[in-house]
Amino acid sequence: MENSSFILHLVLLILYFLPFSRFQFRLRFVSADINNHELIFNQCPNRTSPSANPLHSRLLPGLFQEFVARSSEAHFFKTIVGDDELAVSGTFQCKNDLSPDECRRCVRKIESLSEDLCARTLPARIHLSGCYVHYQVDSGDNYDPVQLLHKTCGERVVNKYRFDAMKYKALVALESCVISGNGFCDMNYESLNVVAQCAGNLQRVCDCSGCVSDAVQIAVDECLHSDSAEVYLNSCFVTFHYYKHRGSLLQGKNSTKVVAIVVGALAAVIVLSSLCYCLRSCNKEQK
Repeated sequence: MENSSFILHLVLLILYFLPFSRFQFRLRFVSADINNHELIFNQCPNRTSPSANPLHSRLLPGLFQEFVARSSEAHFFKTIVGDDELAVSGTFQCKNDLSPDECRRCVRKIESLSEDLCARTLPARIHLSGCYVHYQVDSGDNYDPVQLLHKTCGERVVNKYRFDAMKYKALVALESCVISGNGFCDMNYESLNVVAQCAGNLQRVCDCSGCVSDAVQIAVDECLHSDSAEVYLNSCFVTFHYYKHRGSLLQGKNSTKVVAIVVGALAAVIVLSSLCYCLRSCNKEQK
């Protein structure tokens, strides 16, 4: 009878804490998606202006279907759908540090946004924090790889000269890192987080280096003394963010892991304490 009571307590305890373990997993899953699905910018035709042949829009579902299928196995993909008379070219790219599942979910998120943001008109570019999609009427590769698409600057810092010295060193290190990192780098330098990525079709190292260098120069010149900057060119992007307190570097994916560890550790402590209590109660009853 006493053993049955102990087992019953133990089963109830496990059932009670099972939802917490599921919550912990869900927390990691949802937080990663939120971080990757933040809208950075979008470029769409003016809805009141004449757009491309409406027949081109009918090709977009097939284009996104191919995107979603390929995003499970590649972080960059470029293709053309249609025929000799009617064709649409499209490109997607995910951040290199995304898993295949995260990349696929990010691309699918853009698919769901394309109707609301751009009404399926062409050309269009939708850029989230974890991936981007660009599609247009097929017209070859006649575009400027270093054309500025989007730029934002943060607030001005108080100690600007000391900060600018740190920022300069961080961006120099970033340029070197992105080359050695096959076109991608995400690093922390003192109190700065700096990120850069080149488009997957920049095959030559010098092309990637040149694009990142141009983006860095824009960030330095046009975001002078700013605590953050985001510069997106046609073929690369560069961002930096200043964290006034080192503790705040635990953001994004890292903060999710920390929260999950804390929740798991706390649950483990509670479970262990409860088991000890049950054991003590059983021993008292046996005596």
